[in-house]
Order: sequence, then structure tokens, then C-alpha cells
Amino acid sequence: MSRRPKLGYRWHLRRLMAEQGMFQTSALVPLLAERGITLSSVQVYRLVTQTPERLNLKTLVALCDILGCTPTDLIEPVAEPAKRRKAAGEPDRTPAPNNVKPKRARIVRDDQ
Repeated sequence: MSRRPKLGYRWHLRRLMAEQGMFQTSALVPLLAERGITLSSVQVYRLVTQTPERLNLKTLVALCDILGCTPTDLIEPVAEPAKRRKAAGEPDRTPAPNNVKPKRARIVRDDQ
């Protein structure tokens, strides 16, 4: 059975805004409102700084209009390698973080 790569994407809104000279997320709020998209400054901040899981198509079209780009400029599809499933009984070989060290427990009794 061949493993299929997991489909993912990269979100380029922040880069495209910078190319247009827009460095504050709040600059998008009135531009979106002009196009009938009402988002709070917090929602716009998240849209710019995080990769959205879901996106309204009207918002996508408005962003493309504002930035003079196409959806493929904003969203870059990428294939991520498929994760190999661990067989039953196989030990977990996930490396532990380097900065985690066990800490000695200190037991304190109530009667002391």
C-alpha cells in the first residue's frame, strides 16, 4: 500500500501585504469594509498572522482585489510527507526535547 502525501498549504497574506507597503494588520479593516467584509481588528490580525483553516470565499476575493493578486498568490499548495503509522507493539521512537530534565520530587508531610 503506497502512502499518499498529506496535502497542505502555505498562507502568504503577510508577505503580499508587505510587498504593497502594508505593515499594519489594521490597514486591512477599512479596505475589507469597503468591499462589504466586516471583520474586527482581532479577526484581521489572526487572518494575517496565522494560517487560516477556513476562509470565506468573499473574504478571499476581497483580499485578492485589495492586493491585486490571485488566490494562487495567497495560497500555495504543498505536499507534506505522509507519516508512517506505528505498528502494534512498536516502541515510540519520538526524540525527547533536549531541554527537558527530570526533577526530583520533594515530599512534604502535613504533620511536620
